[in-house]
Amino acid sequence: MEEKSELKRELSLVEITLAGIGNILGAGIYVLLGKAAGLAGNLVWLSFLFAGMTAALSAFSYMELSSMYPRAGAEYEFVKKAFGERIGLFVGLLVVYFVIITSSAVALGFGRYFSNLFGVGSLVGAIGLFLFLSLVMVYGIKESAHLAVFISLIELSGLLLIIYAGLPHFGTVDYFEAPDLAGLFKASALIFFAFLGFEDIVRLSQETKDAEKTTPKALLIAISFTVFLYVCVAVAAVSVLDFRVLEHSEVPLADVAAVALGNNAFVLLSWIALFSTMNTVLVVMLGGSRIVYGMADTGSFPKTLARVHPRFRTPWTAILGIACVSSLFVLLGDITTIVNIANFMIFIVFFMVNISLIKLRYTEPEKRRPFRVPFSIGRLPLFPFLGALSAVFLCSQISLEIMAYGFFLIALGFIIVLLRTRKKPAEPLNI
Repeated sequence: MEEKSELKRELSLVEITLAGIGNILGAGIYVLLGKAAGLAGNLVWLSFLFAGMTAALSAFSYMELSSMYPRAGAEYEFVKKAFGERIGLFVGLLVVYFVIITSSAVALGFGRYFSNLFGVGSLVGAIGLFLFLSLVMVYGIKESAHLAVFISLIELSGLLLIIYAGLPHFGTVDYFEAPDLAGLFKASALIFFAFLGFEDIVRLSQETKDAEKTTPKALLIAISFTVFLYVCVAVAAVSVLDFRVLEHSEVPLADVAAVALGNNAFVLLSWIALFSTMNTVLVVMLGGSRIVYGMADTGSFPKTLARVHPRFRTPWTAILGIACVSSLFVLLGDITTIVNIANFMIFIVFFMVNISLIKLRYTEPEKRRPFRVPFSIGRLPLFPFLGALSAVFLCSQISLEIMAYGFFLIALGFIIVLLRTRKKPAEPLNI
């Protein structure tokens, strides 16, 4: 009997929106705020706003494309429709890179929090996290989403606590003080990582009820909510602690809580950060396993990775594959460096997604679009055009060292694409 490879549609608008918000409210805000404040000063709130607006521009493209092609392959499917199999596979590989690098870096951050709280090695905590989350994800998509929603509420409570702590200090600093304007955009490039996660809503579309309508709504709600929340947290943080102090903090939000509310708040925020890093790894791996499944299901990856568990109806081989490879990368080192490598990859992906939508507006104008990006000049949609430009601009703010790492992985990706898409030699004719 042939094994079914169809995923189960169980996620509602509320579940998929909260899961997306939970991923966006992940480790980025808890880990990177201090480094961003050092670059942008008290203007760090504007860096968050700029990064959020840039993410929103690309989110519009995701909304239209996901309504046209609601499949688990997401970026791979979109780019393949516009530019063909090879470029689609290449972009899909960049997303897989991003998933593996991000999962590894954030899991390492989890391991360090875990080590501080329980006194065991950070590596034990990181690999233990991969094992635990893999079992949860294989057991069921609904259970995975519910766990993500539960942890998201914990994350949200931590950010609301920071805003509460900052209220008595509001207006005590100049919110336009910054070392220089260049730092504002360098901070935006760094903390763009804090907004990543909205695209995972698209990757779960094959398991979402009425995905053509539900997915765009979930994207819009998740982006709007998190942009507002992050700006409030940034303002609160620099109101309590001088940005020059925040710059050197390894646990910036916990330090803000300690100054404003005492040591007990520091411990509480450390626990919340532990759950936050767990949630980021969960939802990133959840979305990453679906794009691996989608690419394998179409033949771009080995068919083994498209296997669906006969009982739980989840892509178990893709989940375990992501977990195993990510576990090997937990020794990559500094989280800020890893985050910037991940950002470099995703800037290229967002550029390709935006120009894919622009191309499809010209090549497939009659294609049914349940959601359509507003504002166009002729057939040229303005938001995707601005989204592509902003992705290029933020990419230019990344250091040459990070770009070197990125181009090495890109070259490796090209080799993999050529090997996977090479044409077999024609068989000789029998005369």
